[in-house]
Amino acid sequence: MPKGYWIARVDVRDAEGYKDYVAAAKPAFERFGAAFLARGGEHEKAEGPGRARNVIIEFPSLAAAHDCYHSPEYQRAVAIRQKVADGEIVLVEGI
Repeated sequence: MPKGYWIARVDVRDAEGYKDYVAAAKPAFERFGAAFLARGGEHEKAEGPGRARNVIIEFPSLAAAHDCYHSPEYQRAVAIRQKVADGEIVLVEGI
């Protein structure tokens, strides 16, 4: 079964508030077997407008990635994140 991934691009507006999001999201990530492959760090903007923070999270499957995003635990974290950051998240099936 192919793995699933979240690809997130984020501009954080409130670094202290973002810490609350990270703490709130942790239970969902643990529950659904998330593994962070990239979490911020150095990057090169090759095309398009880009964002300051880029994150790639691996899940055992696309279904697990989907279930994590839509879980009550993560949706509580989303409410926090949307107050302190702007960005996009796509869920992608691996090969």
